[in-house]
Amino acid sequence: MLTTVRARVAAGNEWVAAHPPPGPFPAGFWRSPIRGPWLTSVFGAILLVGIPVMFLTGLLSYLAYNPWLPGNDGRHASGVLTFIPFHWPASPSWGYRVTQGLHVTLGVVLVPVVLGKLWSVIPKLFTWPPAKSPAQAVERLSLFLLVGGAMLTFATGLLNIQYWYRFPGSFYVLHFYAAWIFVASAAAHVALKIPVMRAALRERRLRDELRTDLAHTEPEQHTPDGLVSARPAAPTISRRGALGLVGAGSLTALVMVGPQTVGGPVSRLGLLSPRGGYDTGDGPNDFQVNTTADEARITPALVGGLWRLEILGGANPVALDREDLLAMEQHEADLAIACVEGWSSGRQTWRGVRLRDLAALSGVDGPGSVYVESLQDGGAFGRGRLAGNQIRAGDSLLALQVNGAELSLDHGFPARIIVPNNPGVRNTKWVTRMTFEA
Repeated sequence: MLTTVRARVAAGNEWVAAHPPPGPFPAGFWRSPIRGPWLTSVFGAILLVGIPVMFLTGLLSYLAYNPWLPGNDGRHASGVLTFIPFHWPASPSWGYRVTQGLHVTLGVVLVPVVLGKLWSVIPKLFTWPPAKSPAQAVERLSLFLLVGGAMLTFATGLLNIQYWYRFPGSFYVLHFYAAWIFVASAAAHVALKIPVMRAALRERRLRDELRTDLAHTEPEQHTPDGLVSARPAAPTISRRGALGLVGAGSLTALVMVGPQTVGGPVSRLGLLSPRGGYDTGDGPNDFQVNTTADEARITPALVGGLWRLEILGGANPVALDREDLLAMEQHEADLAIACVEGWSSGRQTWRGVRLRDLAALSGVDGPGSVYVESLQDGGAFGRGRLAGNQIRAGDSLLALQVNGAELSLDHGFPARIIVPNNPGVRNTKWVTRMTFEA
């Protein structure tokens, strides 16, 4: 009886294998002669260096939001994935600008490499039958998680820096979990494929392939893994050409996005980047604006003569108008605004009242945090907490002026937060209330 069942299962598997669906599933569909372990391994080696850097800088960006403070991590509370090894420092002042700029720029630069890698292994995505054994089914599942996680991670990141929020949910949740799925599945994939990669890279030297033109391009030796076609077609591009095409795409991405990370006058060179190639503002306020007053529904009437800053939490709650704030001791700090989208405003000279002086005024000595609220009604964009070390930093200000002039309405008039090494969204504009906590 058992023998009969096994025979029928084997016969069924043979029938399925012999009758693949139309399209990309038949074995002879993919015939490019340059596909093979070597080209795949070259792309994989590049990603093996770039992906860990991108993942690490992404984690640093997450930590910069002080998720350990109440209310700051409502978007993706995720247990062990939200480990907090240290409190985000207020120095160096350029830290977030560099790490987040590297994260976004590297992510965009790696897109052509990821696409090249997917092209090189695409026959593996359409093998038929999909799984011949439980072990192969597990491998296929891991491949699905790897490819799906990569596509979702890069897609959400690209859409975010383009301000095109068409997500079936929160960008932060999707990007956060997709990154963990991608990196975990990539680590498992590398552990399985590293021997194959090392062997493939040893068989062919990069120098030799870069010297091989189209006329001398030959397929690799056929292997049962499905990457090398059993009936390769005539080459239409050499491996050198494929690498050059991907390299040119990455270089173009770098030129497009890189200048926005530097900020200042250099940003004008990034003509196609979201915040490069143009500035928003006039005169001393002529630098990038993420959210304009009009977009935030901030009108001159809201910030007019009736505006008051409430300072709460201590034994001496106070309400100050702008003249009261200007009468306090003023401090200057040269700081850049750096946003999660990877752009930077370049260094600007801010002038205002130190946050630690406001805490002392309200009667809170040694503040542990401050809850900042804005006239803007926009979730995380209108409120958030800063940590005690950020409050105590000498360059952490409630800014009233920039570059020797009054803040423009778009830049947060009558008062905004500016803190060194802080994500731009936490440099709250149009501040109306600050609650200090010991």
